[in-house]
Amino acid sequence: MTLTDPAPGTSSDPATGSTTGSGTVRLTTAQALVRWMVAQRSELLDGTPVPLFAGVFGIFGHGNVLGLGTALYDARDELPTWRGQTEEGMALAAVAYAKATDRRQVMAATSSIGPGALNMVTAAGLAHANRLPVLLLPGDAFTGRGPDPVLQQVEHYGDPTTSVNDAFRAVSRYFDRITRPEQLLATLPQVARVLTDPADAGPVVLALPQDVQAEEFDFPAAMFAQRLHRVPRPRPDVAALAEAERLLRSANRPLIVAGGGARYSGAGGDLLAFAETHGVPVVETPAGRTLVPHDHALHGGPLGIIGSTSANTLARDADVVLAVGTRLQDFTTSSWTAFADDVHVVALNVARFDAVKHGAHALVGDARATLGELDAALAGWRAEEGWSGRAQAERAGWDAQVDRLRSGTAPDGSLTYAQVVGVVNDATGQDDYVLTSSGGFPGELHGGWRSVRAESPTMDLEYGFSCMGYEVAGPWGAAMARAVTHPGGLVTGLLGDGSYLMLNSDLYSAAFAGQPFVLVVCDNGGYAVIHRLQTGQGAPGFNNLFTDARGPGAPEPAQGGLRVDFAGHARALGASTHEVAPGGTAQDLRDAYLAAREAAVATRRPAVVVCRTHPTTWTEAGAWWEVGVPAALSGRAAYEERKAGQQRWLA
Repeated sequence: MTLTDPAPGTSSDPATGSTTGSGTVRLTTAQALVRWMVAQRSELLDGTPVPLFAGVFGIFGHGNVLGLGTALYDARDELPTWRGQTEEGMALAAVAYAKATDRRQVMAATSSIGPGALNMVTAAGLAHANRLPVLLLPGDAFTGRGPDPVLQQVEHYGDPTTSVNDAFRAVSRYFDRITRPEQLLATLPQVARVLTDPADAGPVVLALPQDVQAEEFDFPAAMFAQRLHRVPRPRPDVAALAEAERLLRSANRPLIVAGGGARYSGAGGDLLAFAETHGVPVVETPAGRTLVPHDHALHGGPLGIIGSTSANTLARDADVVLAVGTRLQDFTTSSWTAFADDVHVVALNVARFDAVKHGAHALVGDARATLGELDAALAGWRAEEGWSGRAQAERAGWDAQVDRLRSGTAPDGSLTYAQVVGVVNDATGQDDYVLTSSGGFPGELHGGWRSVRAESPTMDLEYGFSCMGYEVAGPWGAAMARAVTHPGGLVTGLLGDGSYLMLNSDLYSAAFAGQPFVLVVCDNGGYAVIHRLQTGQGAPGFNNLFTDARGPGAPEPAQGGLRVDFAGHARALGASTHEVAPGGTAQDLRDAYLAAREAAVATRRPAVVVCRTHPTTWTEAGAWWEVGVPAALSGRAAYEERKAGQQRWLA
C-alpha cells in the first residue's frame, strides 16, 4: 500500500491492487482505516508538515492479528509498527510521544480483545486527564456472534452488546464500536477532529470486532486523499476581552500562571514577551514547566504543593491572576488555598469547560492568539515596579534553599532526591528532555529543576494522572519523537523503585527498537512518598516501605528489607547499567550519569543508573494538599484550619 490514491473513477482490489472504474476502492475495514491514517497530515508548531499518525504500537492476538495486523504489514513503510511488551506500556509511550510533539502528532496502539484491551484503559485515563491525543484500537468480540462466547469474551446476562471495551467510555474523548465497514465514513472525520482540536484533545477509542476488521466494502477513493489538519486558533469574544482588560488594568499585583495550554499553543515566547511588556511576574504549573528560563527576572518559580515557596508567596499576594492554559487542578492551587480570598482570576483557555471554573472570568481562546489581542488592548499599562521586582527577590530565596538541599546530605549520608535532580540538571543540555510522573520525583523536579531554554519545553511532568510506570514507557515514546525534532538531545526519566517494579518490561521494547534514553532509578525502599503522607498526618507507617509491609507469617525483614537488584534486572532487559554504591556521593552519581549518557548514545539502547536515596528527606514548598484525615489522627487540627481557608472557593 502506498500514498498514491486510485485515479478518479477507479478502484483497487485489496489483494492484487487492480482497479475498476467505479470511483471506489474495495478494502477491508482494517485496510481502509490504515490507508486513511496514512493520508492524514498535521503541522508542527513551526509550520513543518508531518504525518498526523507517526506510527502504531502493537501487540497482536486473535482479535487483531489477521485483520488490522495484515493491514499494518501492507503499510509498514509508511506507517511503522513498533512491538511492545505490555499494552499499557505501549499506550503510555504513545501518550508521551504526543506530548513531546506538543500534541501535533499522534501514535496509535492496538491490542487484542479482553485483557490486552483492558490493559490500555489506564493509559487512556492518563491521556484523558492530561488532555493528550492518542488513538487506541482494541480488538473486540464478533458482531455476528456465531462462535460466542469466544476466548477472552465476558458475557453480560442482560446486554449481549457489552464487551470489556465499554470500560473505555469513562476515559475516552471519543468512543465508537465499528460494527459495519461503512461506519468509518462517518466516524473518521470525528476521530481527526478530536485528535487535533485544542479544546477536545484526548484519547480516541475505536473498538474493532475481529470479524468486521476483515469485511470488505467499496470505499470512496476520495476518502483516502491526503488531508492536512491545521490546529485552529480561536479568538476570544470581544466583550470578554474587554472585561479581561478592565480587570488587569485594575490590578496592583497581577500574576501570570503559565499552564500546559500555553505550551501546546506554542505561546511560550509570546507569554514571556507579554510579561516583559507589562511587568507581570510569571509562575508555572507542572504542565507548563520549562516555558520560562529559570533566571528570567520575572520568573517567580513553580506554583503549588510541589512547587516553590517563592511562587506560592506571590500567589497569596496577587490581586488578579491571569491563568493561561491551565485547568487549575489541586496541586497547582494547593487545594484552592493558594490565592487570596478577594483575588480575581482571568482564565484564558481554549476550553470553556476549564475557563469557567471557580468563578473565574472566562476568556475563551487560543493562548498565543489571545495573548496578542490582550497585549494590544493593554497598551500603556504596566504593573508597579515594586511588584515586578518581587519575582526575582522571592525566587532568590527559594534558589538558596534548593542550593542547600543539593549540597547537603541525608541524615545517614545517603543521596537525596534533591541531589539527584541537581546532578541531572547540571549535566543536561539545551536539547535534552526530562520526564517523571509519580512518587517523590514530581515534587523534586517541579520545585528544583532550573530551565535554561525558552524556545521549546524540555520537561514532561505528568502530574495530571500521576501514573506509576509512565517513567519507563514514557521515555520510549518521547525518545522516538525527540529523535526527529531534537536529534542532538537525550531523554532522561527519573523514577523510584516503586514505579520501576510496577511497569518495567517496555525497557526491553526500547532496547529492542534501538531507542536510547537514560533512566535514573532511585531505590528508597518502597513507596516512600506515601509513607511520608501517612506518617506526616500522625498515622503509623504501614504497608508502604518494605520494612513495614509484610503479611501474617512473613519472616522479619533483614536490615532495610529484601532489596531488588535493579541493575541486574535492567541488564537482563537489554540496558546498560551504572550503579552508585550505597553511601556514594553526588560526584559518584554524576560520574555514573555521564557514563550512562555516553553508553545510551553509543549502543542506541536505554542506559539505567541505579542509586540509593534517603526515604524521608524531601523538598518542601510549604503548601497544603487536602486529603481525608480521620479525627483520631494528629493531623486533623491542621486539616480543619486549612479547610476553613478553602471556603471562599466552595461558594
